[in-house]
This record gives sequence, structure tokens and C-alpha cells, in this order.
Amino acid sequence: MIDPVTDLTPICALGGTVARIETFGGLTIKEDSELGLASLALRKGQSAPQPFGLTLPDVGQAVSKGSYGAFWTGRDQWMVEGQGQGATDFAAAIRAEASDATVTEQTDGFTAFEITSAQGAAPIEALMRKLVNIDPKALGAGQTTRTGLEHMTVFLIRRADDRLAVIGMRTLAGSLWHALAVAARRLED
Repeated sequence: MIDPVTDLTPICALGGTVARIETFGGLTIKEDSELGLASLALRKGQSAPQPFGLTLPDVGQAVSKGSYGAFWTGRDQWMVEGQGQGATDFAAAIRAEASDATVTEQTDGFTAFEITSAQGAAPIEALMRKLVNIDPKALGAGQTTRTGLEHMTVFLIRRADDRLAVIGMRTLAGSLWHALAVAARRLED
């Protein structure tokens, strides 16, 4: 008999044992199951640390350096990203870099979808027009915002003109994937 406690198989937010990836014309949507996330908030009077050499970004901005990134989420608050850190204690790594800040693990609370375009910025902007009430031209490379997408709240990060990250609550991963896939499929018509 198999012991159910020791026979645990990790699953991605969409329920698979491997991340889902699908292409719709020139757009590719990929579930990023390897992304570690942790929130970082300054305490009163604290100056901003530089975890992993990152200068924490200003309002509406995102930065990256190597496999790490950060985006602004509120006054003196950021979400720090670590590519390849999804199965680690990412918050502990950030605490070691920013010991005076308040750091909370967020990896299992959120899911990230990376959308890339093989045809430049136009398909990304067309997808954004279908999904969110934001002028795509106002969300340029290196910028981020929190917005509504259907009935969900998401973070959008414009990583480059041809790349967009959509980060939402893990419990809504299926609904978020469905919204992204349906909109991308409609662009093919």
C-alpha cells in the first residue's frame, strides 16, 4: 500500500505536473510554475534595501536583474520575483538580503502567466485591449499596474514591448487561463 503522505506529487496552479503552454497565432501563453514571489514592505523610517542588487522601483514600475525582479505594489511595498525559485523558501532568501523589512512568502498564493509575441508589440496590445480597461500604449516596457480582468484582480507587468506577465490569485488560475486563452484565440480570427 502506498503511504499517501509520502507519495505527494507537486502540481502546477492549473493542476498539471508540468506547466501549461499554448500558442494562439503569434501569441504564446505559458504558466510560470518556477517563479518564486515574496512581498517586501518597509517598516517606518526604514530606507529601501537592494535585495539581489535590485533598486526597488518607483510607482508603476518594474525592474529586473538576472533572474530576479521586483514590481511596485503600494507605498513602500513591492513584490519580489525569483525565476527558478518556485520550489524554494524564497521569502527566507529575501529576508537574508533585507533583514529589516517585512517579508512574506507569496509563491503559493499567486500564479503567473507569461505572454510572448512572435510578431512584436501589436498582438500584446490587441490582447490587452480585449482584457483590461488600460491603454496599452500607457503601459510601456518596464511598467506595471494592478487592474481588473473579468472578475479578477491581477498585476500586469510589461516586461518588454513583446512580453506581458499576468499575475493573479492562484485559486483563480483556471479562470484566468480561460480568460487569456479565449481572448488570444479570438485574435486569431
